[in-house]
Formats: sequence, structure tokens, C-alpha cells
Amino acid sequence: MNPHSILLRNASLPSRPGRHDVALQAGLIAAIRPAQGNARRTAPGVNAEEVLDLEGRFVLPGLWDNHVHFTQWVIRQQRLDLTGSGSAAEVLAQVAAALPAGTAGECLVGFGFRDALWPDNPTRAGLDAVSGSTPVVLVSADLHCVWVNTAAVRALGISGADGGLVREAECFRTLEKLEDPDAVPLEAYLRAAEAAARRGVVGIVDFENADNLQLWPERVRHGVDALRVEVSVWPDRLAGAVDLGVKTGDVLDERGLITMGPLKVIVDGSLNTRTAWCWDPYPGHPAGRESACGHNTVPMPELRTLMATARNAGIGAAIHAIGDRANTEVLDVFQDLDMTGVIEHAQLVRDTDFPRFRELGLAAGVQPEHAMDDRDVADMFWPGRTGRAFALASLHRDGAPLRLGSDAPVAPLDPWLALASAVSRSRDGREPWHPEQCLPAEVALAASARGRSTVQTGEVADLAIAELDPLSATGEELRTMPVSATLLGGRFTWRDI
Repeated sequence: MNPHSILLRNASLPSRPGRHDVALQAGLIAAIRPAQGNARRTAPGVNAEEVLDLEGRFVLPGLWDNHVHFTQWVIRQQRLDLTGSGSAAEVLAQVAAALPAGTAGECLVGFGFRDALWPDNPTRAGLDAVSGSTPVVLVSADLHCVWVNTAAVRALGISGADGGLVREAECFRTLEKLEDPDAVPLEAYLRAAEAAARRGVVGIVDFENADNLQLWPERVRHGVDALRVEVSVWPDRLAGAVDLGVKTGDVLDERGLITMGPLKVIVDGSLNTRTAWCWDPYPGHPAGRESACGHNTVPMPELRTLMATARNAGIGAAIHAIGDRANTEVLDVFQDLDMTGVIEHAQLVRDTDFPRFRELGLAAGVQPEHAMDDRDVADMFWPGRTGRAFALASLHRDGAPLRLGSDAPVAPLDPWLALASAVSRSRDGREPWHPEQCLPAEVALAASARGRSTVQTGEVADLAIAELDPLSATGEELRTMPVSATLLGGRFTWRDI
């Protein structure tokens, strides 16, 4: 049962002293006032159908994960888990253990390897030796590379895989062949959405390369209603979105949960795959060699055309740029088009480019947990530049609005992990990495909650109820933050209270 009106009694609110009573009515925060102890009265004109004593728990704005690939996050659970593997040999042993000896089976898909610091190289011959005639596709943790065997090359028509690794465009084509959203059970989406709600999540921005404009309203009609979702459109579906006349911000479903988001374009690669487009060559790559500085996957004239088409149709833009050259070039295109939007990742930025985000009205969609995953890789492949890598404080200092996300399945769909990394720059007991780039807790919370670090009267009642104060919790406390309840438009999507 979802009460029409609720009184959250004896609530703590971040940055506000004392306890408060928070009255919810018709999906909105109707009133906030000093707590009245055990009195049932709420506020003039508000009659609560349910009274819930929070006993000092913290009422927060509901959290958003501003960058996910939801279908890939859902199906990650069905794949061979390669996270934590420390070498190609370890991965080959896992593949061998997962395959019945001497038999041919359906394609085995693994996920999560990171080979940048391995002592040995992943090869097609090595994978062939343990897999036989069973197609095997192993997806890197950053989603920009796949390691395939000969049987997979033949079965999926993969090109450019002589050495076993396929990067960027051909990698994405391979992932599309593996991922059929219609083949994923609806129950899997339900479970994933409910799991997100258990962590205080009220909304996501879905950057899955799929027909999101059709798929998400259909999911809501079938009961996947625990989240708000902003959906993106990729270049190959942009013309269809323009023909439909949908604009960024348009509501796409009857429940009001799904809205049109931005055009998503990927213009360079990733750090782990050493394809992020940089001004300086990667160590070990001669300066004159093609791709020594990474890859520009969408030429700038093509990007300019795509973004102009979106702008003219009322569709915003979210552009993936990881390397510092990619960021410079994308900033230039936004400036040339006099267009606002989001640069996704912004992992390595030149000092002179930090202020341009504010000057151009651009937000930075950042994933703080990636800094913890990639700190050693960055030290190896971006030597002398890591002071401006994952530079959240520099972006904030120069006025860029921040939007925290996970890039799930690259990191887990759990905003508390992003908050922890943003404020501590530490994980697993290690010393903070470039602690000068830590964010103040209030800034990090606002970047996870659509610009708000506390709740206000009149807002939509998208709320998380946490056991601890997120503004004073340590990094490790944030990582394991107990969430007692989540409300979406005043209805509980999760409660344990």
C-alpha cells in the first residue's frame, strides 16, 4: 500500500540542526517543521494517513546514478566474473574451468578483465587452447575491448581479431551482437531496479545503446517502476528520434517516470584499453606511430554534424571524452555550436580547459569510483599528469556542475561508492590518491542528487532515508551506508523500517 500522505516524524536533515517532521502529500514535500515529539499533528491542511517515526534517521534527496548501461548491468550477473584477475593466465584458467572438457557449447561470455598492468598478454592462441570449438567472448571492465577466440570470430563475424583483442568500434559491434534486450527476462530488470532502490536510488540516466525510447516505457507498463529513467539516443537512432519529434525533457510514458535525455556520442576510448585520446603519447608508443596518443573514434566534423542535428531538434548532448585531447576537441565543438550539455567522464583535462566547462555552461558527468579502479593504471600510462586526472576538485573549483555516476557495469550501480571515492580518494585501506582532488561531502551529495544536498518544501518527494549523516560519514561508512527506505514521488520503493 502506498499512502496518499505520510508524516516522517523526528527526521534529521543534512546541514540543519535538530530534528524535523516532514509531511508528504500528493507526491510532494508538503511541509517541514521542527519535530513535535510524538504528536500526530503534521501541518495545517495536511492529514497523514501514515506516521513513521524515523528516530533521528537522515532524510536526504533521492540519489541518481547519472551514467549507467542498464541492460549490460543486468546481464553482468549472467557472465563469467573476471574481476580481480591479475593475469592472462588466471583468466585462461577460469575459462577452462567454466567449459566442459572436449565439448562445444553456446557462446561463453565473461566480463571484467583489466589487462593494462598484467605481466602477460592476452592472445587469441591462448584462448583457443583452453576453449576449443566453443565461442568465447571476454569483455573488458571498461567495455572498450573484447578478447575473443577463433570460434567466436567465426560465429559472430568479428573482424580485426588476429591477435585476440578487438577494441572500440568493432568491440561495440560485437557487444551489440551479444546483447538482445528483448531476450533479458523482465524479472531481471525488476530485480536490478529494486536493488538500486535499496541503495536510495530514485533515478538513472541510461546510456545503453538500444531502442530506449520504446523499451523503457514498455518496461514501466510491465511493472519496472522503482526508478525514474532519462533515456539517451545514440547516433544510429538519432534520425528516428528527430522524426518522432521528441525533445530532451519530454515525458515518454503514462506514469511520468521516463523522460527523453541526450544524444550520446563516444569520441575516444578508455584508459585501461590505452585508447583514450591524449595530447601526449602513451609510454612505449613512439610519438610518430598511429594511435600512439589513443584513438579519435568519431571525427570532429562528424561530431559537429551530429550535435547540430540534435540541437536543432531540441535534443541535448552528452559526449564521452576521457583523454585530454578528446576533452579539448569536444569543448571546441560545444563552443562552436553555442550548445550546452554534458561531457561524460572528463578523466584527463588540461589545466587551461577546466574553466571552459563553466564558461560554456557544460556539466561534467564523472565517475569517482573509476579513479580508485584506475589509479595504478593512470600512474603507469599518464605519468606526470595524474594531478589533473579524475580531477573532481579542479572541475568544481572552476565552476563546472558535477554529476556523479557509476558507468555500471564498469563500477557497481551504487551511488554511495561514488560518494565515498569522491570525498576520500581512497579504497581498500590505501592512502588517498591525489587527496587535493577530494570533494567536500556537501558538494558530492549534491552531485549525486540533482544539485541538492538537503530537502526543501514543495519539492517532489523523491527521498532516501539513511542511518548516518552523509556529510560527516567517513569514506568507508559511506561505502556501506545503511538505507532504511526510499520513496519515489511519495511512495515507498524500498523500506526496512
